[in-house]
Amino acid sequence: MLTSLLHSQAKKVYWLNIVTSSSNTSSLSASARFNRLTMILAASFSFGVSSCRLTPTPSSPSETPIAPQELQVVTTFLPITQFTRAVAGDRAEVVQLLPPNTSPHDYQAKPIEAQAIATADVLVKNGLGMEVFLEDLVANAGNADLVVIDSSDGIATLSSEEVEGQNHEHDHAHDHDHETKAESHHHGEHNPHIWLDPKRAIQQVENIRDGLIEADSAGESEYTANAAAYIAQLQALDAEIAARLAPYAGKTFVAFHDFAPYFADSYGLEAEFLVDVPEENASPEDVRRVIETVQASNLKTLLTEPQVGEATFAALAADLNVQVSVFDPLETGDAAATNPQYYLTTMRLNLDSLEAAFQGSTQSWLFPWWSPDRATWSLLGKLG
Repeated sequence: MLTSLLHSQAKKVYWLNIVTSSSNTSSLSASARFNRLTMILAASFSFGVSSCRLTPTPSSPSETPIAPQELQVVTTFLPITQFTRAVAGDRAEVVQLLPPNTSPHDYQAKPIEAQAIATADVLVKNGLGMEVFLEDLVANAGNADLVVIDSSDGIATLSSEEVEGQNHEHDHAHDHDHETKAESHHHGEHNPHIWLDPKRAIQQVENIRDGLIEADSAGESEYTANAAAYIAQLQALDAEIAARLAPYAGKTFVAFHDFAPYFADSYGLEAEFLVDVPEENASPEDVRRVIETVQASNLKTLLTEPQVGEATFAALAADLNVQVSVFDPLETGDAAATNPQYYLTTMRLNLDSLEAAFQGSTQSWLFPWWSPDRATWSLLGKLG
């Protein structure tokens, strides 16, 4: 760089002298100046060549160290992205497959999206039938070297039938209808909403850590440290939830769809829900069952979701004279929601909503004119 600068400045001086020379300057003096400048340039050039021999230029392809290629990681949907980014830190590029504000329940994969998987090193999924769209995408991608991390590996699960049995019993006709809907919406053999239990979320983070280390062993120390830091935050969250919900052990809360069985199981609660999956329409039996649960448990608040169910629960709550609060199942969110801290913040907001719902449930709210049948058909009339 110094040699180049000297050359450049010398050239400028020379051409400036040529342009600004007075008309009475002799050709001999100009020639003498040129000869002197030529000698300076030659000396500078010789010095530059010697310096280059001593210090190789960083632009030399044969001598520049090659930076390791950044690990390319594709995640499926929001909580998996949050957990993976917490573990990967700055070492890997993490890209979410589903667009912002898109639920895995109604996601329709496009063939072009197989390209993201085709060029990825790692694919991280929730598992338990949550991402049925993946099978075709992975097959179409043709990426034989892809490392697939199933974050649900080894985690104690609740079967879909067990969750349904804990919450409600339908007549035979509705059972058949429910099975058809469940199959069409792919909730599989096990309920997949494990991320909403911080204890199980810790296990998911551990699985993601181990998978990233398998794919990139050189990053083991970084992945291990990042995972440990996030797990400590999840443990603190778990302890806070357990302490604040301990006075309400055995109580029931009502949510819009069946996202809460693991959360309820972990903290000694009972979870009731209106529908199995968000896209499912509530039947008269569904509505009647929820109304009877509200009546039996003397609930004061129904928990809806920011993404779906608000209109349905608003109508039901109006008929029952109860409040509606929000419990975000974290299935979807905008681009900012992929930050790992968003999970922790949202779970604490969910805790606030649930605690407030339980605190309000000690109040009496039933009116003499209310009956399950009247409320049921009033709601169905509004929904129809």
